[in-house]
Amino acid sequence: MIDEGTLANKERALYAQMAELREVLVAFSGGVDSSLVLKVAKDVLGDRARALIARSPSLPARELDEAFRIAAEIGVPLEVVATKELATEGYVANAPDRCYYCKSELFDVTKARVAAGSAIVVDGVNADDLGDHRPGLLAGRERGVVHPLAEAGFTKDEVRHLSKKLGLSTWKKPQLACLASRVPYGTRVTPERLGRIERVEDALRDLGCFDVRARLVSGNDDLVRIEVGDADFDRVVANRRSITERAKAAGFKRVTLDLESFRSGSMNADLVELRRG
Repeated sequence: MIDEGTLANKERALYAQMAELREVLVAFSGGVDSSLVLKVAKDVLGDRARALIARSPSLPARELDEAFRIAAEIGVPLEVVATKELATEGYVANAPDRCYYCKSELFDVTKARVAAGSAIVVDGVNADDLGDHRPGLLAGRERGVVHPLAEAGFTKDEVRHLSKKLGLSTWKKPQLACLASRVPYGTRVTPERLGRIERVEDALRDLGCFDVRARLVSGNDDLVRIEVGDADFDRVVANRRSITERAKAAGFKRVTLDLESFRSGSMNADLVELRRG
């Protein structure tokens, strides 16, 4: 349940903070959080709000297209830069700190676009993100990246609520994560693996599934484990043959449906078990 009074206070704090920043470059993904940050930045700062998105094999092509649409909806031109995290061994090795190397590359490239002493780099980290396993936060902290939503105390539900109030189409958008998050820790991240994952998730989204993940299984590149929300279980089962065909066309030999359904960050649950062991 959203407390409207609390949300109003947080909204005022968010707008006041944005005004103090004076000029920003939003590290944009087209997701719920960074879209709200860009909307507030545009409302407060006008042309002094810019947006930049990183293009790499870890970003699905359909999400890049969607990001352009959302930025246009908000009224901010979207700059695109190519990032090279796949040239970084720390990222490719896929240890639990993989996100640190990805965010380091992203923020280094982003800050290179900012003239000295002008725009501040901001992102869409919210208050809920601060409690999860997020090594990428360290990369941002080292580079002076500002988290307006987190600093104003916005939870994910509150981000969606304010997004809806402000008329953003993203208020009900599924939660996003880069394709590398589907690769088990310790399994190397490669363009080929990311491409196969993307093709399976495209098959699911083409059917209208909402929350989807196509996860690799440690030690078995032939198997893909599909996670969807409870509401989409019947849809997946009814279309299992076409899904299997597209998964096999992507190079998988076996396709499974996880009966525990969609769980954001389920790889981090595996990490907890590894640490206990």
